[in-house]
Amino acid sequence: MPTHHPENERVKRDYLIWLKEARGRSEPTLDIAAAAIDRFQAHTRHRDFKTFRPEQATSFKAHLGAQSNPTTGKPLSKATLYSTLKAVQAFFEWLSREPGYRQAVRLSDVAYFTMNSNDARAATATREQPYPSLHQVVHVLGVMPTATPLERRDRALIAFILLTGVRDAAAISLKLKHVDVSRQRVFQDARDVRTKAAKTFVSSFFPVGDLALGIVSDWIEELQAVRLFGPDDPVFPATENGLDADGQFAPLGFERQHWRTAAPVRAIFRRAFEAAGLPYFYPHSLRRTLMQLGHDLNLTVRELKAWSQSLGHESVLTSLGSYGALRPDEQAEVMAAVADRREAPDAAIQALARQVAAEIARQGLG
Repeated sequence: MPTHHPENERVKRDYLIWLKEARGRSEPTLDIAAAAIDRFQAHTRHRDFKTFRPEQATSFKAHLGAQSNPTTGKPLSKATLYSTLKAVQAFFEWLSREPGYRQAVRLSDVAYFTMNSNDARAATATREQPYPSLHQVVHVLGVMPTATPLERRDRALIAFILLTGVRDAAAISLKLKHVDVSRQRVFQDARDVRTKAAKTFVSSFFPVGDLALGIVSDWIEELQAVRLFGPDDPVFPATENGLDADGQFAPLGFERQHWRTAAPVRAIFRRAFEAAGLPYFYPHSLRRTLMQLGHDLNLTVRELKAWSQSLGHESVLTSLGSYGALRPDEQAEVMAAVADRREAPDAAIQALARQVAAEIARQGLG
């Protein structure tokens, strides 16, 4: 069975270059597209893309539907099916416009990759995303060990993400020059910091309490005064591994280098939450924690705008839509509270009328 097709590989490479250079897609997006196309090629046994027919699309859909997740053993989720089919469909739509393929790949045939409407709705439906309460995160910070520099770094990392709402990719790429503790802000400069969509913005610290602020302040001071880190050194340096006194491979400390990936951040969160007797919450979920705090504080419109900008959002609607959804129990609680004050409008009007009458009487206008 053939394992590749030279012409297919060439045009696939051209497509990925186009995605990156012409559409500005990130490396993770390119990886997803390449994996989806590879999956389709394996199903068709690497047949020439010029031989594409609708039957290949329908057969591929059926094939995906019969596959299982290698980790869980369960059928692939609707979301996985949807994203895979959309990625392959986008490739063939591009291919239908390319010289040499315009006659072979018809746009009407590419439409056969479309998932049926019911499954598509299920795949794209917004679902409740778990996140910790502020009290849970503070509890984790309170019980984390601090005997070694690595333990203090790990604790400061969780405190910093709670305090600033930064994404894990941004956290591992921050330099000391980007953090101003005295002014309580972080300059997420896309020239150095791996922000989403390469946006540059300033994040102000969120009012999450003195514990997180104190932990971060102490960590920055330790790096600068004790470790003699400079402005261009990482806020959260990577772990240095080597042989310990027993000749075993183990973490020895940290080095003046950034982590290459955010995987260590997720590992730190998992260890910390599980050690505190709580379920694992991934780093990004703390952004939902912060939006819940915003709800609880009953922010004004101006305050909510500042809150949203600190999360890196240009629109308040992005913050509310991405992280502001209430859990079903919270939704029920809010609706019950609204019902309890259903007489409030009449009471408010009566109170206002009394104030107006008193003002008229005071001014002698009655």
